[in-house]
Amino acid sequence: MKLEYVVTNNDNGKNVKDILLSCLHISHRLLITLKRENAIFLNGLPAFVYQNVGVNDKISVSFDYAEDNSNIVSKQMCLDIVYEDEWLLIVNKCAGIPVHPSILHYEDSLSSGIKFYFDSIGLNKKIRPVNRIDKDTSGLVVFAKNEYIQEALIKQMKEGSFVKEYIAIVEGFFINNEKSGTINMPISRKEGSIIERCVCPSRQSFCYSL
Repeated sequence: MKLEYVVTNNDNGKNVKDILLSCLHISHRLLITLKRENAIFLNGLPAFVYQNVGVNDKISVSFDYAEDNSNIVSKQMCLDIVYEDEWLLIVNKCAGIPVHPSILHYEDSLSSGIKFYFDSIGLNKKIRPVNRIDKDTSGLVVFAKNEYIQEALIKQMKEGSFVKEYIAIVEGFFINNEKSGTINMPISRKEGSIIERCVCPSRQSFCYSL
């Protein structure tokens, strides 16, 4: 996994750090990690971030360094992988499986299955689910294979260009045969759960548009 950038005339007077921040959109947080891992190169040689650059110089960043992912228990499970490349993995999650490990699901979360899969292909990276869906909801979950793509996708989510669509089963009929609309009902915490919500007509102060 590598990013590359060829310096242009517009980059006159910049150094390696400037290019990483402004052209490759590396965050300050990630830059610290890249420096520690000696993962920044200028024309194929290890680079210091304050080195000046010239036209046609090639700056590259490698994400092939190993990361500690021992916080996730590895467990073999059948994964429905719908897309994969060197940057990300998209899995169709079945209902009944949580995305993240928890006290009640310490060893049987989707993240544990991804950890086993990463181990099987020799990918020593942290488990980074970009989006999450509830345990009893099925659907696509995106896992970033490095911190750079995770940050890029989270930025897309904040900007609204990362779109999520859900398919719901409803009972009854739409008014005037309309196929879309807004559910605007008061909701509250479902009894016996700290996560689930349900319609609660008596809790008017908890009214949200869904």
